[in-house]
This record gives sequence, structure tokens and C-alpha cells, in this order.
Amino acid sequence: METILIVDDEKNYPLILSAVLQDVGYETLTANSGMEALEILNHANADVDLVLTDMKMPVMDGIELLEKIKAINPHLPVMMMTAYGTVEKAVEAMQKGAYNYILKPFDNEGLIIFVKKAIDMYQVVKENLRLRDVVETRYNFGNIVGKSKRMQEVFELVKKMAPSSATVLIEGESGTGKELVAKSIHFNSPRKDKPFIAVNCSALSENLLESELFGHEKGAFTGAIAMKKGRFELADGGTLFLDEIGELSQNLQVKLLRVLQERAFERVGGTRSVPVNIRIIAATNKNLKHETEQGRFREDLYYRLNVLYLVLPPLRERVEDIRLLVDHMIEKYASERRPGQQVTGVDQDVDRLLYGYSWPGNVRELENAIERAMVLCPGNIIRVSDLPKEFKKSISHSLHLEGISDNAKLYETLDMVERSMIERALVISHNVQSHAAELLGIGKSGLNQKIKKYGIKVDS
Repeated sequence: METILIVDDEKNYPLILSAVLQDVGYETLTANSGMEALEILNHANADVDLVLTDMKMPVMDGIELLEKIKAINPHLPVMMMTAYGTVEKAVEAMQKGAYNYILKPFDNEGLIIFVKKAIDMYQVVKENLRLRDVVETRYNFGNIVGKSKRMQEVFELVKKMAPSSATVLIEGESGTGKELVAKSIHFNSPRKDKPFIAVNCSALSENLLESELFGHEKGAFTGAIAMKKGRFELADGGTLFLDEIGELSQNLQVKLLRVLQERAFERVGGTRSVPVNIRIIAATNKNLKHETEQGRFREDLYYRLNVLYLVLPPLRERVEDIRLLVDHMIEKYASERRPGQQVTGVDQDVDRLLYGYSWPGNVRELENAIERAMVLCPGNIIRVSDLPKEFKKSISHSLHLEGISDNAKLYETLDMVERSMIERALVISHNVQSHAAELLGIGKSGLNQKIKKYGIKVDS
């Protein structure tokens, strides 16, 4: 629902205009001076879709107010109200960026037509700005990097989920790319031209998160000097991504359940029900089924969220994607380098480290390591010395003997280790056997014999 800020030093005039505009479905805010209007805009500029201001006011007139508004938000339309005697000033205001002016006295029908045109124009401008800021192709399936079987399964699920409006629950460890997948679902759905709004449920206290999600009415609490729309309202027609949904308090779980059931909510401090048309995509690094069994998450909400379900694999379970990801990140951060100093790849020692590490931070940790190396690398090849010290220290080269049974035979254990090293070398070398043999320090014919010995399948 669009919001109009009405500014006039005559106290009754904003009240009369508010009644007229509210009758046709607009929200209104009122101010009796330019300073009061600026205070509202500085606290809620994202929620105002049009400013309707009188031209002649004491202390700060309409033109000065216009200039200050344009400094806050150059795209926000400002419509001037003026008497016949100040038409020249209204023309001056339009030269300084006012959308239009309307002469007093005016009829209600004419006012509503002017207002609708101004707000429609602003909606188009906002949408163009949003689309310019968010390049859709960034979230196409092909740009979520992964050739592993696990990721191909994820891609197929995303393709099937995207056309629907059903709620999606994404589970996976931190850093696996849950928000990127959520954006891919949105930007490949019929809602792609509408907003994608993300909220981290663990980043705010319960009271702040409630206001952030549902918005609040003027005077709902100390500091609420104007009505503010919440993320549910801002996402109307599009997708709301609720990250770390497992951190939601019991109180907010109940309110979220109501929104999912009724497709409507009330702002904090309000009594009017606000309808919304949104798709919910929720994500968590917890096992929500286990959380419901432990009584920490409502079972009814869990089943409302878990209509479509997707699990993102950790990086250690898709190691064949590591080199693809590294190449993608080198290309992504190429702008960090000076012209003529492009990084072309990583050396073999780095390859070994990347594949031997457990990646507790998953793709996000890998990206941080490569971005750092791109900045610090003195040559064209990333070397071990360019990687973070903490990363190198955390890699253990010792054998983990705890998983080997006490009565295991030496030759069986050696065969197991040898087979494991050969399979890892083939992954690192993308199944180029000469490269794998070089990594292992043996000849290509010797590697061929061992591949046949262990029945290792080598894809082309």
C-alpha cells in the first residue's frame, strides 16, 4: 500500500487531504512544517511514495523543502500545492525537480488523478533501480557453480520449485550458499519482477525483529515517530527470504504461522489487518525436524514451511567442485588485480591443500581464501604462501588411525590408503592420469596398474 506525506502549515488542511486519499486506499503521513516533514523522511524515507507539499510556508518554504528532499532521495516525487499568485514559484520548483504542481482550490477527483500518476511513475523508477542493482543472470542455475552429482540434483530441484508459489525450506551448513539458491528460485519464478527481500532472523533482538518483519504504526513505541512498513509489506508480490529461521522466538513463530495461514498480518501497535501476497523461502543451518522433537520449534510451523524441501551439501561432500569454484572465484575477483597481472591459476601444492582441507566454513570460507590470495599474490599463480596462515595451520597431514580397527591387517590398511590417495589425485587432476601420476610421484604405467588393481572407475 503506497504512502503519501502531506505537508502544510494550515493544521486542518493535511487532515482533510488525508481523509480524501485514505478513502481511495492510500496510507498518509502528515506534517505541519518542512522540518517536521524532513524528520519523518529521515526516519522512514523508504516508506514514502509521494510528498504533497504546500508552496508557501513559514521558516522553510516548499522549494527549500524540495531541495532537501532531493538530497535525501533524488527519485522521490514531490508535488507542489500552490495558489494562483505563486505559479511562477511552482514553475521554478519543477525546474528544480518537482514532479508537478496543482493549483488551489482543486477538486478531489483531479487531485487523485495527479497523485496516481506520480506514484505509478515512482513505482516504475524504483523497479528499474532494483533491476539495475540486481543482475538476474548472476542467479541463473548455470552460475551456481557445481558439476558434482549432489549439486546437479540441487539444480534439478530448483528448476522444479521455481515456477511454484509454495513455501520452501532450505537446510545446510553455514556458507553452503542457501541465500544464493533462494535468489535463484526467485529470479527463475513468475515473481522475478517483484522484490526479493532477505531477513536474518538471528541478527536482531525479538522486539526489533518483530518491527522489522511486520512494521509498526506511529507511536507504537518510543522513537516510532511515523508509520513504517515491514519486510512482509515491502516483499508484497515477491519473495521473502527468512535466513536462520531456527533462531526465531516462540512468540514470532506463532505470528509467522498466522501469516502463512491467513496471508495477512498486523503492524506492531496496529489493529488493521494488512493482506500480503508473498512467497516464503526459509533457511537454517539446524535440523528443524530435530528442533521440533526437542520442543524448540513449533511442529505446525515446521510443516507449513516444509512444503518443498532442499538440502545443500557441505563442500567436503562435493570436493570435485572445488577446482571449478576456485576458477570461478579467480575470474570473479580479477578486478582486484592491476592490468597485466592477471592470476591464471593455482600451483599443485595449493591443489593438494584445497582438497585435503575439511572446509568447516564451506564455499564462503573458500571464497574468502581465494579473494585474499588474489590481493596478495605477487605473480600469476597462487601459491601456498598466499593463503591465510590459519588455513595452512589447520590442515593436518597425519593419518587418522582412530577409524581403523585394532585387528586390521597392515596390507589391507596400506591398500585402503593407496586407493584413497589415487582417487583424490584423479579428482584434483580432473581425471588426467598423467597429471595424477605426477601428483603421486609415480609413472603413468604404474598408476594404470593400480587403477586396474583397485577397480577404480575413471570418467573421461
